[in-house]
Amino acid sequence: MKRKKIWIDLDNSPHVPLFVPIIKELEERGHTIILTTRDTFQVLGLADRYKLKYEKVGRHYGANKLLKVIGTIWRSIQLCRVVLKEKPDISLSHGSRPLVLLSSVLSIPTILMFDYEYATMLPIIKPELGIAPEVIRNPRIANHFRRGLRTYSGIKEDVYVPSFRPDPSIVQQLNLEEHDIVATIRPPASEAHYHNPESDKLFSKVIEVLGSSTEVRMIILPRNEKTEKELIYRTWPIWCKEGKIIIPDQVVDGLNLIWHSDLVISGGGTMNREAAALGVPVYSIFRGAHGAVDNYLAEHGRLIMIESQDDVVSKIQLVKRRKGTERYSIDYLALNKIMTAIEEVLNHPSIS
Repeated sequence: MKRKKIWIDLDNSPHVPLFVPIIKELEERGHTIILTTRDTFQVLGLADRYKLKYEKVGRHYGANKLLKVIGTIWRSIQLCRVVLKEKPDISLSHGSRPLVLLSSVLSIPTILMFDYEYATMLPIIKPELGIAPEVIRNPRIANHFRRGLRTYSGIKEDVYVPSFRPDPSIVQQLNLEEHDIVATIRPPASEAHYHNPESDKLFSKVIEVLGSSTEVRMIILPRNEKTEKELIYRTWPIWCKEGKIIIPDQVVDGLNLIWHSDLVISGGGTMNREAAALGVPVYSIFRGAHGAVDNYLAEHGRLIMIESQDDVVSKIQLVKRRKGTERYSIDYLALNKIMTAIEEVLNHPSIS
């Protein structure tokens, strides 16, 4: 098989750990990776942590829908310089709209990975192939792609969790005590197009309830380093000063933090699913349309939905958990399925 040049765009923080094993597999098979990143939501910090070689292009343009559209078009234009220079054979992303848009304009076959069927796809444009968890298998969704939809078992977090190894140094790094009940909390994605303000109310209720427990320490991971961090400090100044609320002052390994937590509460999808993959008790305060993956996890008892302020009090269990490496399985099936789908496009005669 001829070696190909593949453009991958990391435009959100969850994409970094996801693509690390995929990039490794592609490079081991002789392919060249062109990696671009967006300066938003700790993407750059995580990419540096994983020692990835990338070119930073563009930033986030906030929650305003018009600015989102303008931002997508503008970042596509910014990416054009890199892409025209490198001339990739195909492109690959987990929902990067600028990549999909520019690939369409430049006639670059693109593979679109996704795990939330309610995410807005670009109209008219048809990516070459879609890749998603098998619980999303749907003929209507498959019609969005020229070659249809390929699926893998489990969830996308199963792609990189098998390579995870706990590092206890994070306990000292965050000044945690052995008797602490550690709750890792991720605020709702307030700048996402699917955001529901009800999630913000649940987030505030969670902080108030957990803060009233003398045993609980809260590790809060703001999505926006400036705006959200300042809001948390202003809203709960005493708890922040006393160390009841801890906001890490540097990028932390999300999986490692989750592993050393007793419970996880998140207003988004990825951290919830990472906790589920690691076997850590996890509660979702996401109030948008629940996707098939979250419904699957909830049905199997791996994720608990918090749908009201009463649920915050009645459903969240503040208890220490026993930690052991047997809590997650070593299974590379999801990664293997994804690689098979990518190779399907790479091996097609039309990809010279």
